[in-house]
Amino acid sequence: MFFAPRRTFNSGLRYVLGRTLALSLAGFCVFPALADDLTDVSQLLRSGQHAAALTKADAFLTKNPRDAQMRFLKGVILTEQSKSAEAITIFSKLTEDYPTLPEPYNNLAVLYASSGQYEKARTALDMAIRTNPTYATAYENLGDVHAKLASQAYDKALQLDNTNTGAKSKLTMVRTLVGNTTGGTNPKVAVVAAAPSAPAKVEARPEPKIEPKAPVKEVTKVEPKVEPKPQAKPEVKTEAKPDPKIEQQKLAQKQEADAKREAKAKANAAADAERDQVMSAVNAWAKAWSARDVKAYLNAYSSEFDLPAGQARKAWADERRARIEDKDRISVKIETPQVNVSGNTATVKFRQIYDSDRVKANSRKTLVLIKQSGKWQIKQERAGS
Repeated sequence: MFFAPRRTFNSGLRYVLGRTLALSLAGFCVFPALADDLTDVSQLLRSGQHAAALTKADAFLTKNPRDAQMRFLKGVILTEQSKSAEAITIFSKLTEDYPTLPEPYNNLAVLYASSGQYEKARTALDMAIRTNPTYATAYENLGDVHAKLASQAYDKALQLDNTNTGAKSKLTMVRTLVGNTTGGTNPKVAVVAAAPSAPAKVEARPEPKIEPKAPVKEVTKVEPKVEPKPQAKPEVKTEAKPDPKIEQQKLAQKQEADAKREAKAKANAAADAERDQVMSAVNAWAKAWSARDVKAYLNAYSSEFDLPAGQARKAWADERRARIEDKDRISVKIETPQVNVSGNTATVKFRQIYDSDRVKANSRKTLVLIKQSGKWQIKQERAGS
């Protein structure tokens, strides 16, 4: 099983590790042909046999230098051996080769933060979140990094002005959040309430005398007469008769627009039907794999399938047969598929959930299918998106 809890590194950030050591391979593809080697290296790492794990990982990478999973696992081994510089090199190269995977960015950030390089850690975590906006671990680590940066800023403010009680309070709060107990006791901020002011005296003033006024004579106003204006006669508008030529042009334009909309709707319906056929072929492939139906599984691959370098079709088929029949139980699920069809070629990107009595894996995969004699078959199969 390749999923387990993450552990906290000495920087306070959560580091993504391997197998029971908590290696998150959610962004990588686990082919059954490679799972046994990954399992062996993970077991050695879990039992603390770092040197043996590194030797086996290097041997595997000699034959498969671009394998993302084993390179990631090697980075974890180097980290466990306190070889941070070499681990940083491994994870940095993974971000270059597989820029859409968030886990290498996260582990880079943890290594940077462990050496006090918080700006680099922040940049790496921003990239992890950009590649996977739902990556909760990266958000948590980013919060810790911002807290570290805030702690440094408040500490600098106190060096410049040690009477700044506001900065002291904020520094204490931030250090409590990040678990940093250095820097003395929490400063106490005195709050002094202002004393109530005495009530104001109101002096009595003599009321002013009111002198009688002379009587005012009433004046009668004469309203001027307003003569009613004569009402204007309503104008009678004569409606213009439509021009037959203009009406014919409008009708022709409407008919042309309707024809274009109908043609577009038919094209969209045809494209949807083609995509449904492609997904039907992919689901049948996954169903045959889950049922351990080797014949149906191998028939899903085109005669033009791109085989691994230097391997013949029969050798590849025999190897796949042995891998499938060796398992007592297999389950393959397709999630969040994205289908793009161009002529007789289709590309399907999805997340593959593989579960057997020996291996479990959650990975991204891309299948390229071609249409031959009205049937969609797999031409390419590769990890990642």
